[in-house]
Amino acid sequence: MIWNLNKFSELKQRVIAGIIGVIIILFCTSYNEWTYFGLFFLICMFTQLEFYKLLGIEGNLPLRYFGTFSGQFIFTLTFLVEKYDLSNDYYVLIWILVSGVYFIKLYEYIRRDLQPLVNIAFTFLGIIYVAVPFALFNHIIFLNQHYSYQIIIGALLIIWASDTGAYFAGRRFGKSKLFFKISPKKTWEGSIGGTLLALVVSYVLSIYFKDLNLWKWLSIAVVIVVTGTYGDLVESLFKRSIRIKDSGDAIPGHGGFLDRFDSLLLSSPFIVAFVKLLG
Repeated sequence: MIWNLNKFSELKQRVIAGIIGVIIILFCTSYNEWTYFGLFFLICMFTQLEFYKLLGIEGNLPLRYFGTFSGQFIFTLTFLVEKYDLSNDYYVLIWILVSGVYFIKLYEYIRRDLQPLVNIAFTFLGIIYVAVPFALFNHIIFLNQHYSYQIIIGALLIIWASDTGAYFAGRRFGKSKLFFKISPKKTWEGSIGGTLLALVVSYVLSIYFKDLNLWKWLSIAVVIVVTGTYGDLVESLFKRSIRIKDSGDAIPGHGGFLDRFDSLLLSSPFIVAFVKLLG
């Protein structure tokens, strides 16, 4: 998924790719549960493959394809359990499947893998860090056994608002560094700008999306601003540790899938926990 936008400036690439991506995500998520499933199945898959590819830069050998298959299995199973109100006993299948990592590494160790335990850990990290957060969203898209896109679209709009506000406020007013050693471009001024825009968007959402009331939308905005910022910092720490600027080039102006969805990966468990426990 690489669009030829190289003739434009980085900012124009970012805007054009962002608009196209937002339209695709909003359409597929709002159309029905199967278009939502298909889109996020692909996003989850591409993001996990990208993560494993980056791990390989340092010579690690995680089970890239088996780990990604396991992640997609978890995403699919959670969707089916929630859609058809299946028994939670089906989740036992997850542990049966992922135990295959140990068996595969036993045979890989004989041939070429000199650090099997490290690479087993990296394989599970890809599942936990990428696939599980996407799968968790399946727990909040079926309210009263009916598909509802409001919470996930609302969460995405708040994340995008936070990122956009932080980007432009940081460029215009940014002086005080937020976490210089990990992400030199992040500033407190940018963070404040992102927070304000996220709160504005959450207020607007409360007017049109009635699945949650105002205080819950505002609370989710705060949760997203905090955890999403840390999610971005965690990904920056990962990239800095392997000395790369972007996780990929699949999305012009935005980098790779990890670059675009890093905030979602850490904020997802907190959003779902808030909705399930207090929503």
